[in-house]
Amino acid sequence: MCWFSNQGCNPVVIPAQAEIQNSIPGTGFWPIPGQNDARESRECLMKKLLFQLDTDPIPSVFDTVVAYDGGADHVKTYGGLNPNNVGPLIDGAIFTRSPKEKKFTALFIGGSNMEAGQNLLKAVRKKFFADFRVSVMFDSNGSNTTAAAGVALLSTAIPLAGKRAVVLAGTGPVGQRAAALLAKEGAEVTITSRDMKRSQAACKLIRERFDVEIKPAAAADEASRAKALKGAQIVFGAGAGGVQILNEEHWRDNPTIEAMADTNATPPLGLEGVDMMDKIKERHGKKAIGAIGLGALKLKVHRTCIAQLFDRNDQIIDAEEIYAIAKEMAAE
Repeated sequence: MCWFSNQGCNPVVIPAQAEIQNSIPGTGFWPIPGQNDARESRECLMKKLLFQLDTDPIPSVFDTVVAYDGGADHVKTYGGLNPNNVGPLIDGAIFTRSPKEKKFTALFIGGSNMEAGQNLLKAVRKKFFADFRVSVMFDSNGSNTTAAAGVALLSTAIPLAGKRAVVLAGTGPVGQRAAALLAKEGAEVTITSRDMKRSQAACKLIRERFDVEIKPAAAADEASRAKALKGAQIVFGAGAGGVQILNEEHWRDNPTIEAMADTNATPPLGLEGVDMMDKIKERHGKKAIGAIGLGALKLKVHRTCIAQLFDRNDQIIDAEEIYAIAKEMAAE
């Protein structure tokens, strides 16, 4: 369709509806020459915004630093979040940018409480619909990245399927995720805790999330923890920093143990006799992985996941996705 201008009756073509819809906001009704270049330039100038949603009152500084190292241009932190108060933040994230630009906005869910983090993730996902969504990474207390790095390195040291694994002090976020990933790899997994009820509760959470069965065990002291390792081939230490949970003699003289990983980097270390720098190092005939040995991979995985958030706007990067990245990196 055309109409005539007042300059020599030259026809002026009215753009098709698609062209009108694709015009750049703020440039007026008519498409302008080079508008595609302008759009591409605008996309290049878009800042990568990461909103750090923490269930603890004070957001993790560690997660903020890694977010910048992973490629975020700006990181905005929010603490004390729960399913009842997170809604307005998600609305702000999903309604502000065009569909092609939404990939430059992403969310990171953290905090020290695994169950609280999982509930927050569910609430966030409920707010998404159609293409009104942004990518999310879930890593409460470094649980996914730390566990993924540890289990990935163990998988390069020995085959995991069919092995018996014990996650010592495993009711925290890292222990729960390590137990789940080991079970998904085909290992028979037991979680220990000083309190049987806490161990049972952790096993229940894992079963609900991953559909795997984990055995609970009470082990209040080093002697009982050593007893729990009878017949085990894999030991994963997930205790609190600065707390030794196993004497060297208890694993050194155990004839069935093949590989061990310790996530405690604060002396005294969790597994006595395993150096924090160990990375699949032979010790007393067993493959040992220390906290710094797996920590380097953990940080690399964490940064890679942050960068990946900005590839698309429809990703949920949780335990399974993070573990896949960790396994690939560990095999390099």
